[in-house]
Amino acid sequence: MDHSEKVDQDAVLRARTMLLGSGRLELGRQVEAYRVLSAVSPLTYLPKLAEALLSLGYAHEIRNLPEAQLAHRIEAVTVARAVDKGDPKRTELLVRSLDAYRHQLYFLGRRAEGFAVCEEMAEAGRSGFALGQVRSPLYGHGRLVVALAEEGRYREAAEWCQKMVRPEQGQQSAELSFWDMVEWVAALDAAGCHEAAVEVFAELVSDTRARCAEDRTSMATLTWELVHHAGMLDAVGRRADAVAVRQEALGVLAELDLSGERKSWSNSHSSWSTLFALSGSAAEPVPTPGEPGPSFGSSFHQWSPDIKQAYFDGISSLEEQVDELREAERTDPGKRLPELVALHRRFAIRTAVYRVNRSHLILKPLRPVFDEHVALAHRLGAGEVLARALTDRSMFLLAAHQYGEAYDDFVEVCELLN
Repeated sequence: MDHSEKVDQDAVLRARTMLLGSGRLELGRQVEAYRVLSAVSPLTYLPKLAEALLSLGYAHEIRNLPEAQLAHRIEAVTVARAVDKGDPKRTELLVRSLDAYRHQLYFLGRRAEGFAVCEEMAEAGRSGFALGQVRSPLYGHGRLVVALAEEGRYREAAEWCQKMVRPEQGQQSAELSFWDMVEWVAALDAAGCHEAAVEVFAELVSDTRARCAEDRTSMATLTWELVHHAGMLDAVGRRADAVAVRQEALGVLAELDLSGERKSWSNSHSSWSTLFALSGSAAEPVPTPGEPGPSFGSSFHQWSPDIKQAYFDGISSLEEQVDELREAERTDPGKRLPELVALHRRFAIRTAVYRVNRSHLILKPLRPVFDEHVALAHRLGAGEVLARALTDRSMFLLAAHQYGEAYDDFVEVCELLN
C-alpha cells in the first residue's frame, strides 16, 4: 500500500520540520508529528509514536485526569499492536504499553478488562519469544500471576510461578530470585500446599545462605528468611527443625550485634515488609474474583493500584477498631484482650507496609506500634503470642539497623519457643 497517497504532503513536511527544529519538542507536539509520519513510514514512526504516547500518559498536566490518561494508553496499545512483527523491540514495547493500560484500568476499578490485558501481556511474551524478541516464553507473565493471586486463584498462580522459577524441564537458574520464590511460596501456601511451600522456601534460604557466605547479599535478608522459614516449619508441625532454624537466625543476629553487616547494602525494607505481611495473610479476608485482595508474597509495588489503595485505606478503620477494643479493655480488663492483640497485629502489618511505601525512615514512626504490640502480648501472657510479637519487633528493629535490640528480642523468642 502507498501510504503517502492518503496523507497531506504539507502535513508531512510540517511534521518533519517540527521534529528537525532546534530545541526539545514538547511531548504533545511529538505525538502530533509521529501520528502524521507513521502513516507514511510506519516501520520507522509507529514505535516512536507508541513511546511518545506512553510518556504523554504520565504528563504533569493530565496526572489528575484518569480518563485522559486512559485515552493515551489505549492509543499507545493500539499503535504498539500495529508495529511490524519483525521489529526486534516490538514485544518489549507492546508489553510496556499493555502494562500502562492495565495499571490505568485497575486504577479505575475496571478489573475484568485489566485481567484480560494481563492475559494479553502473557500471550505477547510467548509470541515474542517464538520470534526471538525476548529471552523467555514467560516474559510478561508477572502481572498475570499477581492478578490471579488477587482473585484467590492460587493454584493457577502457583503453576505460573513454578514455570517462571524453573522454565526448562524443571531446571532452575543458577541464582534464585527472592521475589519469584516468595511469590511462589505464598501461592502454594494459600492454595493449601503447605509442605510444598516449606520445601520451596527452604531452597530460597539455602541459596541466600550461600550468597551471604560470599558477601553477595545481606545478613539481614538471610535473617528475615530464616525467621519466616521457622514460622512455616512450626505451622506444619516440624518443631525441631524450627528450633534449629531459629538458632541459626540468632547466630546471624549475634554477629550483626557484634560487628554489623560485613559490607554496605542498599535499602531492603521491601523484603522485610513483604515477609511480614505474608506472615499475617491468614488473618486477612480470603480474596475472590468478586472481592479481590492483596497478592501477599508480591511486593506491594506490584499490587494492582485499586487493591493497594483499598489496603491502605483500611488502616484508619482498623485503627478505630483497635481504639474501641482498647477502651473495652479499660472497662473490662482481659475479656477482649485476645481480640485486641490479633487486631493490633493486622494494624501493625498494614502500618508497616504503608510506611515502607512512603519513606525509608521507619524507626521513629513505627517503634511505638511494635512496642505497644509487645506490651499487649505481655499482658495476654500466652507464650506463642508473645513470641510472635517479639519476633515481629525484632525483625522490624533489624530493618531499622538496631541490631542490639533486635538480638535481645530474639533471644527472648528462642527462650520462649525453643
